[in-house]
Amino acid sequence: MSASDSPRALIRYALVSLALTVFIGWALWEVRDALMLVYISALVAIGLSPVVNAVERKRLLRQQVPRWAAILVIYLFLIGVIVVIGILVIPPIVMQARELLMEFPRLLHQGQQWLINRGLLTREITAQEAVQQTAGGGGAQDTIGLIVGAAVGFVGGVFGVITILVLAFYLLVDSSGLVNVFVRLFPREKRGQVEDACRRVTNKVSAWLGGQLLLGGVIGSTAALGLWLMGVPFFYVLALIAGVGEMIPIVGPILSAVPAIAVALSVKPALALAVIAFFFAQQQLENHILVPRIMQRQVGISAVFVIIALLIGGSLLGVIGAILAVPTAGILQVLFEELMNDNDHA
Repeated sequence: MSASDSPRALIRYALVSLALTVFIGWALWEVRDALMLVYISALVAIGLSPVVNAVERKRLLRQQVPRWAAILVIYLFLIGVIVVIGILVIPPIVMQARELLMEFPRLLHQGQQWLINRGLLTREITAQEAVQQTAGGGGAQDTIGLIVGAAVGFVGGVFGVITILVLAFYLLVDSSGLVNVFVRLFPREKRGQVEDACRRVTNKVSAWLGGQLLLGGVIGSTAALGLWLMGVPFFYVLALIAGVGEMIPIVGPILSAVPAIAVALSVKPALALAVIAFFFAQQQLENHILVPRIMQRQVGISAVFVIIALLIGGSLLGVIGAILAVPTAGILQVLFEELMNDNDHA
């Protein structure tokens, strides 16, 4: 190649590289939902791998438990817990929702009278008008569309969870082979370092899952105590909902507080206000003290970085981003430490 052709070759190379980069970026963006499912499945597999290894090491009839059987035992245990929670939670919620629906016109009347007496409302509206305004004022079509959208979202969420569990199962079964393939991508002298980094990532993600369970237990226990002291009916079920809702950052605690507020409202409005104040105080304690401290101890990430990770993850991907923020921050911390170690040895 002559010297005069060299700039043209560089320009062609740059244009081809740019076009290839744009195409890869576009392709990744188009399959972002599938990639997110794969990433969540990988986190679930990484987090459960220490538990699977512990079950696998147990001997049954003098034989080691097969890895696939160990995974199925853990899955069956989790499914059993979910079924028990559903049996405990759903019937009281249905009963309380029916009672609340019957009491809604009376409660609406009392609330509007209180607002009218203080000059905050000019006229009283009926229950039907309140439902129509809540639905957006579009009448039956908007209500039907809202119901259909919710049903489609629920079905999609169920299929998403099933996909994550199935993919995580196969990732757990083939975990050792996948790790070996990944390690072999690096030079021979770096493979020991990569294996150590993989172990540290596994420990951090597993510790994050343990921290989530610990947070759920703390929130559920304190909610049970607080609701019991306030005299809220079905406090044990409502506390169980609060503990499970704690697993979902941002909206989980808010949604899990709604049944408790509704039950308290069916008793008397003053009790509902007290329940709102209790959950608000509990969430302030959880957001600013429990989550940073527990995640710092479990995952080994500074409380400041935990809060920053939650803010960034929530801003980028909403609820999913907030859920994945802490384990992703743990993985990035391991990668950063490895890069710093390489720079120090260079």
